[in-house]
Amino acid sequence: MDCTLQIFLDDRWVDCAQIELNDGLCQWNHLVMYAVEHTDAPLSLAEPVDMDIRAARTMPAFLYDLVPQGAGRRFLLGELKLPDGPGADFPLICAGAFNPVGRIRVAEAVDYFETHVARHPAARGLPGLTIDDVVVRSAEFKERMFLHGMLGTGTTGVQGAAPKYLLTRDRAGLLHGDAVLPDADATQHLIAKLPRGNSPADDKVLRNEAAYMRVAAALGIRTHPELPTLHGDVLLIPRFDRIARDGKVVRIHQESVASILGLSGFDLRPSLFEVVAGIRRVVTDPAAETLEFIRRDVLNLAMCNTDNHARNTAVQRVEGKVQLTPLFDFAPMYLDPQLVPRVLRWYRPDTRVELTDWGDVLAALAVPDHERRMLAQELSRFAVQIERLPDIMEAQGVDHDVIGFLAQHVATQVRQLKALQPPEAHHAPSDPTLP
Repeated sequence: MDCTLQIFLDDRWVDCAQIELNDGLCQWNHLVMYAVEHTDAPLSLAEPVDMDIRAARTMPAFLYDLVPQGAGRRFLLGELKLPDGPGADFPLICAGAFNPVGRIRVAEAVDYFETHVARHPAARGLPGLTIDDVVVRSAEFKERMFLHGMLGTGTTGVQGAAPKYLLTRDRAGLLHGDAVLPDADATQHLIAKLPRGNSPADDKVLRNEAAYMRVAAALGIRTHPELPTLHGDVLLIPRFDRIARDGKVVRIHQESVASILGLSGFDLRPSLFEVVAGIRRVVTDPAAETLEFIRRDVLNLAMCNTDNHARNTAVQRVEGKVQLTPLFDFAPMYLDPQLVPRVLRWYRPDTRVELTDWGDVLAALAVPDHERRMLAQELSRFAVQIERLPDIMEAQGVDHDVIGFLAQHVATQVRQLKALQPPEAHHAPSDPTLP
């Protein structure tokens, strides 16, 4: 089985690489003309554009960002009549990676999608939907999502356990399945996210995710300028891998930390020290992105967002600059009925013992001493904001019982961050009698 990867460059899709999977061996290479003409447009920031033929017993790590998961995976497995398991990943890509996040897609998946739509001629030219159609899951919405997005209860284009729909807003403000609306008619790209399950706790997690994102923005964490909005039990999230303007759509390079680290497969658990090292290898400003990453983890700990797996952090290239994406999937996941654990932790590189104090983490970070001092200073300043976190959460609409539950976690972060501040004697006036 083989497939052709395409990348969106200069307003068009360009064939860029060939992938072949035979008897458990995966080989892939860039196409010759692509390797000659586009050395500055890699499929992954961890993979240079060259003419080498790569071979391994697993797919390249960046391909796993395209594998349908959750409800979309279940839907496609049924369509393809495949049993679930790692062996289904490549066929799922060949059928489902027709419109993933980022700027890479699979040509064969586009063909599969077009064949699917062609089987339903009545689906063409249908009017858009309102957000109310999505909220009540109207018959029109369900039919449209099946016909246009190959959706049973979720999308094939976004990973994660919660059902999600990729939608595009047209010039009249109406919503369409993202793969159907032409770029020239698009004004905004969105993810509609539904509760993971049917329990009150699932509703509570989703309801507070919008408030959590407002808190992060208030604290100066990098967030999308347009924050998520809640409509009934649907969280409408503006996408930051698409920019629609002047009748065109810019598709931004985006990939997960798992991809950058070369992690093939799912449920892999690198140390957070490895995550930071991977981020630093590819970003434009390692010091700034290290601080941003640690500030986000302070918030994860203070606000008990336990869902920190290696695909919940990503980087993107925007106008030539590589940096962490705006924050996403930030919510009170400690409430989730499925008991989502904090899987990525600060395991000391030499002993693999977990470090839980920020002073110890900074001491073990592989950064220059002057940068370590900068991080300590900036994080000690961040303590002032974290100390105000209960009031900020109140102002941004976090549920009162959530705020109460988090009190001890917030206090722990404040104590640790304040301890990073150099002793007061450091700021005392110097003795004029000393040389």
